[in-house]
Amino acid sequence: MLIDHHREKLINAIIYFITNTKYCGKLKLFKLLYFLDFEHFAQTGRSITGLDYYAWKKGPCPSELYDEFDEPKDDMTNAFDFEKIEVNKPLPMLKLSPKRAFDPSHFTKREINILKKLAEEFHDTNSEDIIEKTHLESQPWHRIFEEEGKRFKMIPYEYVVSSDNADLLDKAEESEKFWDAFK
Repeated sequence: MLIDHHREKLINAIIYFITNTKYCGKLKLFKLLYFLDFEHFAQTGRSITGLDYYAWKKGPCPSELYDEFDEPKDDMTNAFDFEKIEVNKPLPMLKLSPKRAFDPSHFTKREINILKKLAEEFHDTNSEDIIEKTHLESQPWHRIFEEEGKRFKMIPYEYVVSSDNADLLDKAEESEKFWDAFK
């Protein structure tokens, strides 16, 4: 079986966040993955997980992963137990429990540092507070959802890159093209 590098990173990032933060249901997890990918993109011009995020009312959502959690693929069911927990909200909370330990070998030092930084920053944060953080005016979600009115549209990664760092993005794209030639 061919293992997708992004997919292994995604599964291990989920393991990392649910074992290193409190209250990590689906909403909080999606926001952590968003911050992980967009922070890494701001630094390197590439996401870590390969997910696309959409501007939903409660913030950025990786809609493909959202849908998959209803019918998980084999690699997800091999990595996690999925449990729905009734809470005082209209929908139950999804609780993921890892079946295996986090494997850091899939990540660079930079990626590990971002994972650690986010887990520390949002360790005790609940989903409502992390949603609020994604809605700040400085965030790409705010630009696409509030300023451009493009609800449920994909949030371009480029929105996280300031004009001062646009040359970094160009260099990253050139590097990707170079390495693609060897695939």
